[in-house]
This record gives sequence, C-alpha cells and structure tokens, in this order.
Amino acid sequence: MSISDYLIAILFGIVEGITEWLPISSTGHMILLNEFFKLNVSEDFFDLYLVIIQLGAILAVVVLFWKDIWPFGIKDNKKPWKTEGIGRWVMADKFSMWFKICVACIPAAIIGVLFDDVFDKYFYNYICVSLALIAFGIAFILVENYIKGKQFIVNDIDHISYPAALIIGGFQLLAAIFPGLSRSGSTIVGSLAISIRREVAAKFTFIMAVPVMLGASLLKLIKYEGDVTKSEIIILLIGMVVAFGVSFIIIKWLLSYIRNHSFKVFGYYRIALGVVVLVLGACGVIGK
Repeated sequence: MSISDYLIAILFGIVEGITEWLPISSTGHMILLNEFFKLNVSEDFFDLYLVIIQLGAILAVVVLFWKDIWPFGIKDNKKPWKTEGIGRWVMADKFSMWFKICVACIPAAIIGVLFDDVFDKYFYNYICVSLALIAFGIAFILVENYIKGKQFIVNDIDHISYPAALIIGGFQLLAAIFPGLSRSGSTIVGSLAISIRREVAAKFTFIMAVPVMLGASLLKLIKYEGDVTKSEIIILLIGMVVAFGVSFIIIKWLLSYIRNHSFKVFGYYRIALGVVVLVLGACGVIGK
C-alpha cells in the first residue's frame, strides 16, 4: 500500500460520513468517487470496505443518541416498566421504540438476505443509480410541496405507530432493492408523506440505521471469502475513524438545519447528481 491509498481511504471516509446521513445517496457518490480515485485493492475487498466503513458512521449515531437508544436506567426513566424491583431500570418507552424499529426493519431484512446478490447484479449500475437519484429527488420536492402549510400529526418518536413503522420499513425496502434511492432519503420521504415531523423522521431514520447497517456489515463479512492483509486492515480503520468524525458533525448539522428548512434542496441536488451520473455514463467516463 502507498501513501496515496491511505489518502484515498480518508477521502472515502469523508464522503461516506457526509452522504450516509444526508438524503443524497452514498451509493451515487461512491460510484463517482471510485471512477476517479481507486484503492489498490481487489474488487471483493473494495465491496467489503464500502460496507465496513459504515460502522464508523453507525458509532457516531450511537454516541450522539445514546440517551435515546439505551433502554436501561433509573435516572430520567419517565416510563419505567414497573415501579418496584428491577423493572424500575427498564425504560418502557425505549423498548417500545426498538420494537417499532424492528418492525420497520423486517421487510428489508428478509428481502435483503434472500436477494442481496441479485440486487447487486442487476441494479448496481450507473443507469439504475442515476434514475433512482432523479426519481427520489423529484419525490422530495413533490412531498415537500404536498405537506407545505399542513400540521404534522406525529411530533415525537414515541407517537410513531406500528403501522407507520411498517410503512417506513417499506420505503427502506425500496432503498435496499434500488441503489441510489438512499436509505435515509427513502425513509424520510416515506415519513414525511405520512405526516411525521422532519426532525422526528430524521432521528428515527438515524437510529433505525444502527441495526440495518450492522446487519449489512455482518452479511458482507460472512460472505467475504478472501484474506485481509495488515495494510487492508489499516485502510479499513482509517475509513471507519474518518467516517465517524464526519458523521458526528453532519448529523448534528442536519438536525439543526431541518428545524427551519425543508428537504427540497436535497431533492434538487439529487436530480442534478443523477443527470451528471447519467451523462458521464453515456459518454463512457464511468461504468466501463
């Protein structure tokens, strides 16, 4: 491995940390980035690398939302399971949230495990990615226009119902099938469409990413059959650390931004990026 490989690993970590949480598709950006900056590794290891560095991004969510996701403790336990004994340590509202997240993850988990290789084979190409970018860019704009001036029905994660969680899971399934939709983008669009407040939609999406991305990473590790060298381990660690730091900053910024802004700007950006990917592919610059 050369110094340039480590610098490229840092660059991928930065892009992962930004695009994983903004609803603009990490896949579309990684396709473009990989066309111009290539790591000196095998194709199989690179596929593994793109998934494993997401663990750094996940850790940022865990750190930022620890109080929201850890379901045990007496302090600030507003809804204890029981008033006495060990039940006082169990936060019923947190467990309820995790049950809803499990419901939301069921569609993508089942279909993803069964057809992951099929989706990669037939949909992981610049045409599908660009069309998905454009389609959901338009969806963002249309949904924002639809909800403009309307009152949100769900203003807190606790108030997300199980049917709503299943609907969000359906949108997440679309992202699992079609690279370029963006997992965060599709679930946020689905949440807004059923009148969930932007901040709540984003927060639920971020927390839901923890089991989803852990599962995806575990699946890739199980399927990976090659050996990993010390240099490749270093590259993985660099990507994870950088993705963690950038994700930490981006998540905090996004939650602050959407309090007073809509997601329309991300819709326009997705459309522009989709057109760029489509044009570069048609010109033979990418997808060779």
